[in-house]
Amino acid sequence: MKLSINVPTELSDVTLGQYQKFVKIQKANEDPTFIAQKMVEIFCKIDLKDTFKIKVTDINEIVAILNNLFDKKPELITEFKLNNKEYGFIPKLEDISLGEYVDVDTYLADWDNMHLAMNVLYRPIKMKYGGKYDIIDYEAKESDKMKDMTLDVVFSCLIFFYNLGIDLSNNMMDYLMDKRLINHTEEEINSATGGVGMDAFTNSLREILQSSKISLSRD
Repeated sequence: MKLSINVPTELSDVTLGQYQKFVKIQKANEDPTFIAQKMVEIFCKIDLKDTFKIKVTDINEIVAILNNLFDKKPELITEFKLNNKEYGFIPKLEDISLGEYVDVDTYLADWDNMHLAMNVLYRPIKMKYGGKYDIIDYEAKESDKMKDMTLDVVFSCLIFFYNLGIDLSNNMMDYLMDKRLINHTEEEINSATGGVGMDAFTNSLREILQSSKISLSRD
């Protein structure tokens, strides 16, 4: 029986959920052959037992294609569709709330929670006007819906945050220390954010990107 294999050639062909599943397996295993098999199984959507029927040279070629795919660095994607619903990136980061900041800071540090971070940063668009849009208010509840979003959007968001680096983090902290939060002491804010400083925030993103094989150099 001839085995038909569809190898993704674009990040938009891969879902966040697929990538999370692979990252979890990769962390728990050191056998390169098994990891290659799981890579083909997950991203090419075939049964693990069928990977044994594929020639070694073909497995190696597929793995090389996927590794090159995960090296791509897309520009920030601000809008996308998921299950026939339009989602938009937070229009004004300087207006991010304390609750949103805390959740982003927490969830971005772990691939297992990346769908929850995306749930903060991308929300359904409720209105469009003059090339701009408004998104619905953030609700701090766990949802797996963002596991179905495509990896190009996720990677674009992570790279965007990393490239902004300290500037973005400082802007967030400027907001937190703004007069709108004047009743909150610095100690209370540090407690709410787990005491994670700006360098730690950027370092967390660096580790996430490096674990994704995304190059941190700017072209």
